[in-house]
Amino acid sequence: MRPCLAVFALLVAAHCHKLFIGDQVLRINAESEEHIQLLKELEDDEGWELDFWTHPASTDLPVDIHVPFASLHAVKNFLQAHKIPFHVMINNLQELLDEEQEGVELNAMQERNARSFNFGAYHTLDTIHSWMDTLVAAHPNLVSKVQIGTTYENRPMYVLKFSTGGNKRPAIWIDAGIHAREWVSTASAVWMADKMAKDYGVDPSVTSLLGQMDVYLSIVTNPDGYAFTHTSDRMWRKTRSVNPGSVCRGVDPNRNWDAGFGGPGASKNPCSNSYHGPHAHSEIEVKNVVDLVQSHGNFKAFISIHAFSQLLMYPYGYSCSSIPHQAELDSVGRSAVQALSSLYGTSYKVGSICKIIYQASGGSIDWSYDVGIKYSFAFELRDTGRYGFLLPANQIIPTASETWLGLKHIMEYVRDHPY
Repeated sequence: MRPCLAVFALLVAAHCHKLFIGDQVLRINAESEEHIQLLKELEDDEGWELDFWTHPASTDLPVDIHVPFASLHAVKNFLQAHKIPFHVMINNLQELLDEEQEGVELNAMQERNARSFNFGAYHTLDTIHSWMDTLVAAHPNLVSKVQIGTTYENRPMYVLKFSTGGNKRPAIWIDAGIHAREWVSTASAVWMADKMAKDYGVDPSVTSLLGQMDVYLSIVTNPDGYAFTHTSDRMWRKTRSVNPGSVCRGVDPNRNWDAGFGGPGASKNPCSNSYHGPHAHSEIEVKNVVDLVQSHGNFKAFISIHAFSQLLMYPYGYSCSSIPHQAELDSVGRSAVQALSSLYGTSYKVGSICKIIYQASGGSIDWSYDVGIKYSFAFELRDTGRYGFLLPANQIIPTASETWLGLKHIMEYVRDHPY
């Protein structure tokens, strides 16, 4: 700790925050299959410590790479030498991080003084847990805070259960924040939890839904990773488990499910952001969700909320073959996106994971679909890369509000189409 404080004395936090001074995010527009292959080679090269925010899959999709300052010259030379077009999306990553952190700290102070909660701000894990208690206290006959287990670092894993009674009624699972750095996912889930609670008894659709089904909402599905993004490394994605034989920690919790585990789009390298882990469900955070879903036995929908790219996807990720219910899920997805876009005109794409972005194995909604939960979807929220994982806080409520309309459409459809 002492050397860290000596070098970074300007940091007021009592932790060693990883710095990204001079780092840039480059947007690359591959023009050929050769370009795609070269970018994949770049992705496999550990020497430059590149963080691919979006991955090389096709010439239709741009590739966004967070490049450390020390590697900028070499990476730009590589791209120019192979005539691969690129431009700078974020000129200095640390400047955006500093602005974000100032906002978090200022908001925390204002909330303390006013004894309030600002839904248009990013919050720490402890603050979110405390807010959950406030929500339950305000709606004791509708919302309960259920601990489904503990994390690798022994933090509690909580879900909010929305229920009007009954035992193991048909249920909908919604999770957010499985990737730690996707803050707008968690912040949107907080807003939507409040919205659902307040709309019960007021909005006939929500009232009808919760009259027939339960909703389980996991706001922070990777608590250790999320806490770490606030104290140490804002760009952290994985869990925080120790990998024996490696100095690199953590597993990608969305490559750890028993669905094509260890296949394409997941890495066997513990230092990779897409490391799948030693075996399926090795991560206690994943296993906690699996155990809840399987012991309950009556989930009818499984919806995972990520960021960024503005997509609504359905299975499969581990295979590019079509699922039996593809036509129905595609239709539901398109109607949901129409509802979402009605608020601000935000444009979303709809399709299977493998076909709309890239092949990715071991994902949660592939697992849920394969265990019989037909209505399995994943949202990728705002934006399309201008800010990426660092979406400004002033976009939280607009993002949550539009996402709620899409999510509500899916839930209404599930309610009206029992199976």
